[in-house]
Amino acid sequence: MTRLLALWFATAWVGATLALSSLRWFRRPSLVDRLAPYAPASPAATTRPRVGRGGWGAYRTILAPLAVDIGGRLARAMGVDEDLATRLRRIHADVSPTEFRLRQLGTAVVAITVGTAVALALTPPAPVAALLVIGPPALAFLLPEDQLARRSAEWRHRVERELPVVSEQLGMLLAAGYSLGAAIDRLARRGDGACARDLRRVRARIGHGLTEVAALREWAELARVDGVDRLVAVLSLHRQSSDLGRLIADEARALRRDAHRELREQIARKAQMVWIPVTVAALVPGTLFLVVPFLEAMRLFTG
Repeated sequence: MTRLLALWFATAWVGATLALSSLRWFRRPSLVDRLAPYAPASPAATTRPRVGRGGWGAYRTILAPLAVDIGGRLARAMGVDEDLATRLRRIHADVSPTEFRLRQLGTAVVAITVGTAVALALTPPAPVAALLVIGPPALAFLLPEDQLARRSAEWRHRVERELPVVSEQLGMLLAAGYSLGAAIDRLARRGDGACARDLRRVRARIGHGLTEVAALREWAELARVDGVDRLVAVLSLHRQSSDLGRLIADEARALRRDAHRELREQIARKAQMVWIPVTVAALVPGTLFLVVPFLEAMRLFTG
């Protein structure tokens, strides 16, 4: 009797442990998850799916590579050449590429299920039924991609607009005797714009052991802004040049000229767009006034 009771207790203990281990609040986080906040942020670390222990974690581990592969193929088929991890890192998103693709896949599955149910319930013609089945999952996939592309373009535009001021501040700090690392740290701590957030990442990468130039080049590769490339090329000469402040000031003036030229182009385009409704408003009444005598003349000739 004692042996049976001990065997039952051991079996119940193992079963309860396995059942409770699928709950996040019960199981102990793995060593990789505990060290992840202190590791350098890299695309390889962000794209690695977490391995779950039963429940949704197991299905997530199986579906994550499938969602990433399908999402990448569809994005390339639609002309998106840039890597998803790069775009997410550029806008400082708190979601990993795997989670982004899993959300897309889940939304597309729900959309195709609802579309199929509606098509079966209404029994429309074949073209309409095909549109109901194919359209919702396509929209579910395209909308997040479009939102991410717009946010990425807006972030690059913000960096481009803030870059002249940041370049001037860097030049003043370096001319005042600051080192390159100290100047980056000061701008990262006191700024609150897009460039300041990018410089905080640069500062973190320097803390991980990279040199200032290597961290700045990572920023240039991630931002993909011509002004950032030119500024980083100038800053990479901080050990060879004794008058780096003047070079950065010249670069800041060139960036301001580029920004001023872009602003003038935008003003010219908006000025041209203003004439579209004016032209339409002038043509419609003029056309009516021309139609009336033309019809009257035709009536006289035919009469």
